[in-house]
Amino acid sequence: MLEKNPSLKELFGFVKAGFTEFYKSEPQWIVSAPGRVNVIGEHTDYNEGFVLPMAIERYTIIAANRSKKGNFLNWHCAKTNRTAKIELTKSIKKGEHGNWTNYIAGVFAGYQELGIETGALDVFMYSSVPIGGGLSSSAALEVSTATLIEAVSGKTIDKVKKALLCQKAEHSYAGMPCGIMDQFISALGKKDNLLLIDCRTQKYELVPMNDDAVSVLIFNTNVKHKLVGGEYAQRRKQCEEAAKILGVRALRDANVKQLNEHQNRIDSTVYKRVLHVIEENERTLKCVEMIKSRKWVDVGNLLYSSHNSLKNMFEVSCEELDIVVEFAQQIGVDGGVYGCRMTGGGFGGCTVALIKTNSAQDIASKLIDGYTKRTGIEPSVFASRPANGAEVLMQ
Repeated sequence: MLEKNPSLKELFGFVKAGFTEFYKSEPQWIVSAPGRVNVIGEHTDYNEGFVLPMAIERYTIIAANRSKKGNFLNWHCAKTNRTAKIELTKSIKKGEHGNWTNYIAGVFAGYQELGIETGALDVFMYSSVPIGGGLSSSAALEVSTATLIEAVSGKTIDKVKKALLCQKAEHSYAGMPCGIMDQFISALGKKDNLLLIDCRTQKYELVPMNDDAVSVLIFNTNVKHKLVGGEYAQRRKQCEEAAKILGVRALRDANVKQLNEHQNRIDSTVYKRVLHVIEENERTLKCVEMIKSRKWVDVGNLLYSSHNSLKNMFEVSCEELDIVVEFAQQIGVDGGVYGCRMTGGGFGGCTVALIKTNSAQDIASKLIDGYTKRTGIEPSVFASRPANGAEVLMQ
């Protein structure tokens, strides 16, 4: 069954009413920030390459008002029914490793360093971004928190600086060494546009995808294989070592000719890793041109090519992801699927498919039925058009 995306209007009403019931007062500010899916450009970010994410119609939304209960953030998460108190000390403390409040504390600490303060707040939060599915629920939380701080304080910073501040919070407070993609798209996304990000220069370009006849289908396999951490670190190391052998700053600067000239010095496995990165950067830039020209069949072919490379060359796919892509290919363009690939770090998580909007329900039913019969696992599936980045909805 294709899941419905609650609209921003519905989420707005939910958190407004929830705040009033929980705190017995009206909120003054309501803000939102979206999760994301990466359309193409996988394992290119830490190689200083290109990525093409899309903000999805799933959001973290926050309602707040000033608090009279000491110098604290009183923060209630409706999704998990958990409440936390974060003391607004001069240097905001980290919680225990893995504590969800670290994402919030890190962002407040970042603004504090810039001399931007909110004072004590009562906060009520809800998120429609799936947690743990690789759709950047953490970035949506960080960027919505940053947007709240700006709304309350009346002081805003450049959106790129805002995204980098949120990334730093995830590094320093949550202990996750993420790239820039997640926070950039959550802060800078624009309705009916994808975002091409140059991970070296941090420059970005909005890529129009304003054809309502196409949508993106996100299929969460609801599996995550435990070996992902060590395998991810190993891939990064292989790429860094290969860059040294090739004499380039990062694999973004490498080409196939260079790679072949150094083939006798590079292990056959590492050779495949490098080839994936070189070709994935090329695919990403080519995909941008095809999207601008609305050549959806060509875009779809690039998605399949990306998946095959991630499966065979970078070796970060898994049986469950491959099954979804296999069924998507069987449905084909006539059935409404232009292309499909795994998205994210790999070894589970989600696939992303470019589909005909009016076929979404039928495609979802076929994919769910095939996948469930083959794996015995119940997936989560929803469709999305490119959404807006962070917004102040009420102040």
